[in-house]
Amino acid sequence: MLKRAVAIRHLAFEDLGGLEKILLRNGYKVSYREAGKDDLGAIEQAQPDLLVVLGAPISVNDTDAYPFVQQELSLIQRLSERGTAVLGICLGAQLIARALGAGVKAMPQKEIGFAPLELTEKGRESALAPLEGIPVLHWHGEACGPVSGAPPLARTQACDNQAFQPSPRILGLQFHLEVPLQDFECWLIGHCSELAAAGLSVPDLRRDAAQSLPQLESLATDVFQRWLDGL
Repeated sequence: MLKRAVAIRHLAFEDLGGLEKILLRNGYKVSYREAGKDDLGAIEQAQPDLLVVLGAPISVNDTDAYPFVQQELSLIQRLSERGTAVLGICLGAQLIARALGAGVKAMPQKEIGFAPLELTEKGRESALAPLEGIPVLHWHGEACGPVSGAPPLARTQACDNQAFQPSPRILGLQFHLEVPLQDFECWLIGHCSELAAAGLSVPDLRRDAAQSLPQLESLATDVFQRWLDGL
């Protein structure tokens, strides 16, 4: 039976990336809803089997500046209570954390670029097991506080809570597994002002992506498949 996956997208280039092919291969019909444009409340009426909330360079705390953030928080809360599978990536993970009562605060310094994950004991027992010690793509300036009933699955030197799983059907990833190398240049263009403000080298990031993303694409497929198999 065909399953439905709905992704909330905030920026055109921060899409499902390689995850879309995995979802299609697993029998999902994939569609997008554009934050700030589409009626996000209609997602609940469509009764999706899976909600994916993607990243954005805004804060989960920006509910006054961006009212759709509150819509997303309410939607995640209602769908998770209903038992719908929810995957949050970067901002999406922060939205899940906030919807479940955890705090989200600015980090002392942004974490942008590639850094290896250190898995916790719970992380090594989770779908993230293939990522032990693997450099993954980070692009965030805020971090999730402890999520009740969901100890961190992974950490880096800059961030103690890189992933969490409050239930088998809910997964928050602070980092980006979905980005294929062929799309990375769009990130460098789209986030050029942020990179300049942070004093980061675009050529260095491009070089690191060329070294890390090809291997990561294969591992990401394994991770996402493991999680989907558990739904």
